[in-house]
Amino acid sequence: MAGKKRQPSLAQLRAFDAVAEHLHFRDAAAAIGMSQPALSGAVSALEEALGVTLLERTTRKVLLSPAGARLAVRTKAVLAEVGALLAEAEAVRAPFTGALRLGVIPTVAPYLLPSVLRLVHDRYPDLDLQVHEEQTASLLDGLTTGRLDLLLLAVPLGVPGVTELPLFDEDFVLVTPLDHRLGGREGLSRAVLRELKLLLLDEGHCLRDQALDICREAGRAGVPATTTAAGLSTLVQLVAGGLGVTLLPRTAVRVETSRSSQLLTASFADPAPTRRIALAMRTGAARSAEYEELASALREAMTDLPVRTVHD
Repeated sequence: MAGKKRQPSLAQLRAFDAVAEHLHFRDAAAAIGMSQPALSGAVSALEEALGVTLLERTTRKVLLSPAGARLAVRTKAVLAEVGALLAEAEAVRAPFTGALRLGVIPTVAPYLLPSVLRLVHDRYPDLDLQVHEEQTASLLDGLTTGRLDLLLLAVPLGVPGVTELPLFDEDFVLVTPLDHRLGGREGLSRAVLRELKLLLLDEGHCLRDQALDICREAGRAGVPATTTAAGLSTLVQLVAGGLGVTLLPRTAVRVETSRSSQLLTASFADPAPTRRIALAMRTGAARSAEYEELASALREAMTDLPVRTVHD
């Protein structure tokens, strides 16, 4: 009777995954904290257990064999599932402990993070919150690849496999120089946006896209302005210098307009242009119950902000 085939070990799979990624034994060994001889031995043992050649070794480089290229994909999936299993076990064992990698867009981070950090410090002291400020596309990539756990950003995203937990809606306001005819006015019609010299953020910021959508809804054709800025602080300084006007989410108004005495704000008539801010997680995430509880706690914590909280 044939002997029972040996099962691959997780150590062997991790070793092969590292070599498949780096195509270099020394770099792969360093990446996973294993000695080079141990790494080479683990990959050889995996080849023996599977009965296939995974690597083509030459004197100068390492290549994946055709079988290795196919099995590398499967190996990465197995290791991802093992990681999810461990994360779920940790979440069940001790909610709101360990690391939580939170991604935040730049037009939210400076204005909402104080509330988020205060909440985590007071209610979840054992949670290791790690904040990453990036634009939306980078955040979504980080979420889907597992680099990030949870996002705080503007929605809707419309991305398969991502679940949104809405937090609040906030109005946009018009920020103008002191001598602008619309400065300080209330109940503006969106139609005023058709003719104004509107300053925008650089491409890649979702707030730029939202501003353009608002302009299109107001009946404006084309991009409003050639001048752009990398951040809201710069944008507001351009307005203070008389280069045009801009749209700010209401949560950003107090912080940004306090930097200059040369600014006024104007509000729109209802329904004002708005944006929705939400948490976003991978659908079916191991810690989804925690994230839903965190969303509920954030809604309560943000009642002192100029927003309208949204419940599922």
